[in-house]
Amino acid sequence: MSFKNQVIWITGASSGIGEAMAYAFHEAGARLILSSRRPEELGRVREQCKGDKSHIHILPLDLTDIDSHADVTEHALELYGQVDMLINNGGISQRGLAHETQMEVIRNVMEINFFGTIHLTRQLLPHMMEKKRGHIVVMSSVVGKFGTRLRSTYAASKHALHGWFDSLRQEVKVHNIDVSLVCPGFVKTNVTLNALLADGSILGKMGSGQMHGMTPEQFTKKLLPRLAKRKNEIYIGGREVVAVYIKRFFPRLLDWVLRRSKVT
Repeated sequence: MSFKNQVIWITGASSGIGEAMAYAFHEAGARLILSSRRPEELGRVREQCKGDKSHIHILPLDLTDIDSHADVTEHALELYGQVDMLINNGGISQRGLAHETQMEVIRNVMEINFFGTIHLTRQLLPHMMEKKRGHIVVMSSVVGKFGTRLRSTYAASKHALHGWFDSLRQEVKVHNIDVSLVCPGFVKTNVTLNALLADGSILGKMGSGQMHGMTPEQFTKKLLPRLAKRKNEIYIGGREVVAVYIKRFFPRLLDWVLRRSKVT
């Protein structure tokens, strides 16, 4: 499947994986809608796209402001008359012991990663169902398949996405709508820098896993061909991806390994 002339709406497009996807899809000839809470950074991403930028639109979005989602979605549809693919990439990470992490932090992470994501998707679904086509992409994580120390809330938000979107996939296939859950391993982005600590403050440093992970460009190069095949789940990363399969077949072994592993 070619992405040429496909209308692709990317949330969290101002940095990291979202930014890299913007460049890759633009190069592939897609028509883009770029969203995040930082319009100035979206402008930078747009300017760094090569060639004709007339089919790259900036649409500010705050996932936590669910009252604005209907208007934002309406605006997105007005830009091209359709949205062929929604990439739910916006999100936030967390680091803190489960018993120390404040409920306000837990709610904040869930509001962004889960509630904001499913609410925006629900706003766009009637359009895709009417058109009888569409592709919903959700950026999850390998910890959407298993949990680790210090990531209880982050893992919970990703696990929740899998439950909701697995169910949605079964419901919307009849409308020719596909749902893909993407599970990255370590990718060298600012996700750890911006992670919330137990008290809600910002971690402010990159974890060793991210530091030695693949670049967003390397990740995206592997991702696009798999999205073109509309796979249900996509795992991309290093050795950490193996843990997904160990969890499936040898869960007690994975638990033993993770309890003895350095987690940052």
